[in-house]
Amino acid sequence: MKNVTIRHLSDEVHRAIRRRAAGNERSIEAEMRAILTEAVKPPERIKLGTLLAGVISEENRLTDDEHAAYFGRAKTPHEPMVSGR
Repeated sequence: MKNVTIRHLSDEVHRAIRRRAAGNERSIEAEMRAILTEAVKPPERIKLGTLLAGVISEENRLTDDEHAAYFGRAKTPHEPMVSGR
């Protein structure tokens, strides 16, 4: 792990970080790590299964028309393949 020194931090910012750290039951150093990590880490991508579960969940229930459009099968039968003799 790398070490970083932050110089010239205003008293106001330091007090705010100290209050935030106390509220989260962390040290000031741990709070600064959490702040930096949250600021630079990429947002978690939504996985397909999670997305689909959200679409068909109880709160976001699809209407019958939407369900047919997404998951329905064609009602007309397919023509059988003809071998090219």
